[in-house]
Parts: sequence; C-alpha cells; structure tokens
Amino acid sequence: MGEEVSSQLNNKRIAKNTLMLYFRMLLMMGVSLYTSRVVLNALGIEDFGIYNVVGGVIAMFSFINSSMSSATQRFLTFELGQGNSRNLKKVFNTSLIIHWAIAFGILILGETIGLWFFYNKMTIPVDRFDAAMWVYQISIIVAIVNIVNVPYNALIIAHERMNVFAYISIAEVLFKLAIVYVLYIVNYDKLTVYVILILSVSIILRVYYQIYCRRSFSESKFYFEKDVFLIKKMAHFAGWNLIENIAGIISYQGLNLLLNVFFNPMVNAARAVAVQVNSAIFSFSNGFQTALNPQITKSYAAKDFTMMHSLIFKSSKFSFFILYFLSVPVLLNADIILRTWLKIVPEYSNVFVRLVLCTAIIGATGNSFMIAAQATGNIRKYQIIVGGTLLLVLPVSYICLRLGGNPVSVFIVQLVVDCLMNIARFLVVKPMIKLSLRSYFREVLLKIIIVVGLSFPLAFFVKYILQDGVVQFLAGSVLSMLFVAVSIFFFGLTKHERQFLINKILAVLSRHRSNS
Repeated sequence: MGEEVSSQLNNKRIAKNTLMLYFRMLLMMGVSLYTSRVVLNALGIEDFGIYNVVGGVIAMFSFINSSMSSATQRFLTFELGQGNSRNLKKVFNTSLIIHWAIAFGILILGETIGLWFFYNKMTIPVDRFDAAMWVYQISIIVAIVNIVNVPYNALIIAHERMNVFAYISIAEVLFKLAIVYVLYIVNYDKLTVYVILILSVSIILRVYYQIYCRRSFSESKFYFEKDVFLIKKMAHFAGWNLIENIAGIISYQGLNLLLNVFFNPMVNAARAVAVQVNSAIFSFSNGFQTALNPQITKSYAAKDFTMMHSLIFKSSKFSFFILYFLSVPVLLNADIILRTWLKIVPEYSNVFVRLVLCTAIIGATGNSFMIAAQATGNIRKYQIIVGGTLLLVLPVSYICLRLGGNPVSVFIVQLVVDCLMNIARFLVVKPMIKLSLRSYFREVLLKIIIVVGLSFPLAFFVKYILQDGVVQFLAGSVLSMLFVAVSIFFFGLTKHERQFLINKILAVLSRHRSNS
C-alpha cells in the first residue's frame, strides 16, 4: 500500500513538473521560431551563418563543462535521494569551485587554440571579419557565464522546482522580443549589436538563478572547503563522461565547422534553421524527460529498481511519442512550413529539417539509458562504447565529403550512427540495472512500431491526396496529428496510462465547468 501511494505521488509530481516544463517550452518555442525568422531577415543569410558557425568554435571547447554538468546533476540528485544534507552542501560547493576552474580553462583555450582556428581555418568574408571577431569574443564571455551557472541550474532540477524555469522563461521571452525590436531600429552593425544583447540577457538570468537558489536552498550558500576526495570522485565521473560529451560536441559543432570548410556560411545558415526547428520540437520531448530524470536517479539511490525500470520505460516511450506526434506534420510539410515561416529559405533547409528530426526521434528513446548509467556512478564502459560509437560521425562525414558528397550526406551519416548508438546504450545499461530485453521490447519498442506503422501511412496518404496550400496544410496537419494521437491512445498506452490520462482530462474539464 505504501509503495502504491509513493508511486502515485511520484506520478503526480512528474505530471505537474512536466506541465510546468511544457508551459516553459511552449513559450520558448513560439518566441524562438518567431525571433529566428526575424533575426535571419534582419541579419541576412550570411551574417546568420557567421553567428552560428563562429559561436560554434567556443561551443567546441565547452565539452569539459558538459561533462562536469552531468556529474553535478547526478551527485546533487543522488544525495537528495539519500537525504544527506551535509553531503549535498559539500557537493554543491565542490561543483561551484570546479566550474569556476572550467570557466578559466575555456577562456585560455578560446584565446589560444580557438583564435588560431578562427584566423587560419574558418571561411569568413573579409568585409565581415571584424563583426565575426565580436561574435567570437562575446561568445567566450557567454560561455563563461553559462558555465558558472550550471551548479545553480542543477540544484533547481534536483529539487524538482520546474516552475522556476517557467517563470524565468517568461522573462527570457520578453528579453528576446526586445532584442528583435532593437535589431530593427538600430543603425549600428546588427550582428555586433545582437551578440552584445545576447550576452546581457545571459548575465541577467545568471544573477537571478543565483539569487533564487541562495534564498531557497541553504546548501547553495558558498563557502570554501577543499574536499580532495570529493573533487577526485566527481572529476573521475566527469572524466569518463567526457568521452560522450566530446563526441557530442564533435557531432554537433564539428559538423557545422566541416560544412563551413567544404562549403560556405549559406549552408551553415540552412543547418541553423534545421537545428532551430528541431530544438523547438525536441524541447517538448525533453521537458517530459527532464521531469523524469531526477526520479530515475533517486530511485536508484533508494535501490528501488522496479520503479527505476518503470520510469525508464515511460521516458523512452513517451519521449518518442511526444516528439513523433509533433514532428509528423513537419516531416510531411517541411517545404510549406519553411516558406511560410521564413521570407528567405536557405538551400537544403527542407532536407536538413527532415533528417535532423528523424535523428532526434530515434535518439529520444535512448536518452533515459544515459541517465540510468549515470545514476549507478559506474559509467566507464558506457562512455567508452557509446561515446566511441558517436565519434564515428565526424570522420565518416569527412570521408563522404572528400569523396564528393553533398551537404545532405553528413546528416545521413549522423542518422545511421544514432541508430547504432541507441543499440549500444541498451546493451551496455541492461546488465548494470538488471533490465529485461523482453520487457523493454514489449513495453516500449513494440508499441512504438505499432503506432508508427498505423499512423504514418495514413498521414502520408492524406498529404498525398491534398494539394499544396495553407488551408490544405492545416487540414492535413490536424488529420495527421489526429491519426497519431488515436494510435498512441489505443496502441501505445497501457490500460492504467489510458485511465490516468482520462482522469486528468476529466479533472481539467470539471474545474473548467466549476469556474465558468
């Protein structure tokens, strides 16, 4: 009985946090898509491509921070799961010291190796070189600000205060809209102004995160205590975590730089558009997963493997369904969406969008395995195999381009490698947490196969019989999403999940009637 009550409380907490994260993501998605269009038009394709590829050079050096960020999140959540407040305080303070050290390291790397790459390897028009240098230097400062903010961000997620992100997102949305307005009225170089304003927003949000944490969590009040054992323990975890993060940075930013070397900033702009669409849609799937991640780690800390397996299944299945539900209309109608959204559509954008979304949909099923591996603290084998698989993306893409491949080829390589990586994730994590292949296939993969097999052919048929046009696009999108939703409800959900969803809908309708 106690376990059932605990499970119900966890489900309610997950549902509440997911709704708060979706509210946040909905705001950010709407403004992000709108501002991307306006910024692209205000800057022009060339400057938009320069901003994305030059900023990517600094992102290449952020792999150390990404690795340490995962370590911070894991250790904070684990200590909360065990209820050890003393260790929680030590972990936070240690992570803060480490992140300041990482920020200093990024500064050194950016002003040495990064500058060398900027001057010697990047394809930048001569007349835009000064503006590109502004982008580069300010990107270093933005990276430093974001790095030192990681422990505060991780603490909020560990405490599952997802409403805080929703509130901060409202402020962030207003700032971004203000930036768009300034771009249209300013007479100075728009690219330079844009990066300065982005930096200003990063600093404001960083200050707010710190103020909130200090007022809400006693463990966030910094004091200098050098715990050598804890530093080594977190560094060891982060060190192994470094492999997949390096591979991820190479896969994401490395391809961006590779496209710049072989082609021009116009292709980078097309990739930036595809990534923007993917980020907007993926944020919804990621919102659900972010709500579950602390629970997965806390379940492992409490040695509740039944709950942990259930959460992993839910994360894999629902992350896929949410992303698939939102992506189907885009996959079928990328051309008309881009023409309507953007006044200037960079070449290759429609193909890039489709391939990036397919990669994200497939990858969504495997992200929970990474959290499960991190929860155990024993990630050496996981990182070597999974990270090693991901590292294949850049050399294989380079070979394809050297052999005369077009820009599309690198996205196909990334899609294939992501499929292989998902298989590797499951095979490595399975024995670590005693996960059943039969259960995972029955609870997740089989349901995904049935849902896609039923809904996508119907959605494609509707797209095929309808002519191009805004009205036809809207009608087709509604029908395709309806096909997906019905398939998910009847074939993707368990009996208990269907009942839970029905009860939630009835509760919302009941509150609506009582208020009206």
